[in-house]
Amino acid sequence: MALDLPLVHASWKPILDPVRSTIDTILEKIADQEIAPPHDQIFAAFHMPFESVKVVIVGQDPYPTQGHAHGLAFSVPAHVRPIPRSLKNIFTELQSDLRISAPDNGDLSKWSHQGVLLLNRVLTAQVGVSNSHVGYAWQVVTDHICRELGKANVVALLWGKSAAEVSSFFKNAIIGVHPSPLSAHRGFFGSKPFSAANRILENIGVEPVDWRL
Repeated sequence: MALDLPLVHASWKPILDPVRSTIDTILEKIADQEIAPPHDQIFAAFHMPFESVKVVIVGQDPYPTQGHAHGLAFSVPAHVRPIPRSLKNIFTELQSDLRISAPDNGDLSKWSHQGVLLLNRVLTAQVGVSNSHVGYAWQVVTDHICRELGKANVVALLWGKSAAEVSSFFKNAIIGVHPSPLSAHRGFFGSKPFSAANRILENIGVEPVDWRL
């Protein structure tokens, strides 16, 4: 029997059905683990209708710190302090690219309301352990999702080596350096990904994203 997928919009059912057995196997495997994000937020990114997705930002895996991950890649709940350094670097580049002032918290939910899907390649991690679920077949699921998004002409911002692995699924893929403090200075800063995504959207006749938070 398929397990429940909390927060998933009904429009994603035909998208996810081909990989439901893989999803259910993973969920059964992690059922008794303390994970990030919490079990009821694993699929929070899919609360929006599939048809509303304009841009997908693909990252690596969730923040492993207790209470940080809430199902949207790179985002944290508004109360979390300090803001994770990767996210602070994203805000620095946002300000440089579009002259948008950095927000006072790290909740990126407004982007999802603008049609931006915040997707990690691996949807869960054991609390306190980065990359702990990389071998759990989440990539099979997210490969499939990215393939379907590519068919829908979604623009992709792919940050980091893991994210770049899905580039072939997209006609419009912007491959960039991960915003981690370990790598951001090697090309994330100055890459202007937000304006680049909006130019592509305008060129294909889609309303650009309002990146203000």
